[in-house]
Amino acid sequence: MKIDKIGVLTSGGDAPGMNAAIRAVVRASTYYNADVSGIYNGYEGLITNQIEAFNVRSVSNILGDGGTMLKSSRSEEFRTAEGRARAAENLQKAGINGLVVIGGDGSLTGADNLASEHDIAVIGVPATIDNDLLNTDFSIGFDTATNVATSCIDKIRDTASSHNRLFFVEVMGRESGFIALRAAIASGAICAMLPENNTSIEELVAILRKSYRNQKMSSIVIVAEGNKNGGAVDIAREVEERYKDYETKVTVLGHLQRGGDPTCFDRLLAGELGVGAVEALLNGESRKMIGLQGNKTTLFPIDECIGRRPDLNPNHLKLATILSI
Repeated sequence: MKIDKIGVLTSGGDAPGMNAAIRAVVRASTYYNADVSGIYNGYEGLITNQIEAFNVRSVSNILGDGGTMLKSSRSEEFRTAEGRARAAENLQKAGINGLVVIGGDGSLTGADNLASEHDIAVIGVPATIDNDLLNTDFSIGFDTATNVATSCIDKIRDTASSHNRLFFVEVMGRESGFIALRAAIASGAICAMLPENNTSIEELVAILRKSYRNQKMSSIVIVAEGNKNGGAVDIAREVEERYKDYETKVTVLGHLQRGGDPTCFDRLLAGELGVGAVEALLNGESRKMIGLQGNKTTLFPIDECIGRRPDLNPNHLKLATILSI
């Protein structure tokens, strides 16, 4: 099937760099003489026919903007075969026979289902601050989110040092500890409570006691949401019951990590993956995710990229332990 009109949408949680990816898809489509349309509000916009023809000027001045100009939403109707049939019908009416979906695990799952049930070629672009998709070293938004988290933790450390306090800082990531681990190393945290390991409250208290004996008068503990001990508030409460040497405070960074201008790395990554997605469609590929492995773009079947989280970098785990003493 010859691809002559490409649609692009963003779905799921927003991630810095999504706009850069949209821009890359639109401009690459135009460069290769394919028509291109933007689809607003994710899969819900497909079902409700929120499709608009784009040109190169449609995406002017969005490269450095956070969020997504196409908006995003989660569509319960699209989870049904009937909803996907309505979406496919609207794509057909608009003449779109190639679709680029920019999003995370759930978004790419929906893309694969749509392509398997209907005559529409789909390429997924990984965009999630959680970095929890297989077969790509980085997803769009992860670098920016870790930079934001690290910057915030640096500011918290100023207060921790001034008052000899123990701060528990909760970062996002759902059930993935990538943000927490990377930010912990970059900010000099004493410990990172991750979903992927089983650090107990007792082990954490032992780390804090040893640190205090080594004359460390303030400390930062990074807590990844989704770890088995609960959120930062829960962990701080349990530590306070067992350990009294520090005054304890809690900060939950929350959605601060989703916003902000994308870093240079995320802008470049979005450009590479967006252009690569268009080229993949024009080369006859479908039901693939384009990722970055070892500084090269790669294509893998979507069903090999979703449903399972990649392992944390063992070198980073080792670094976090060595550098925290």
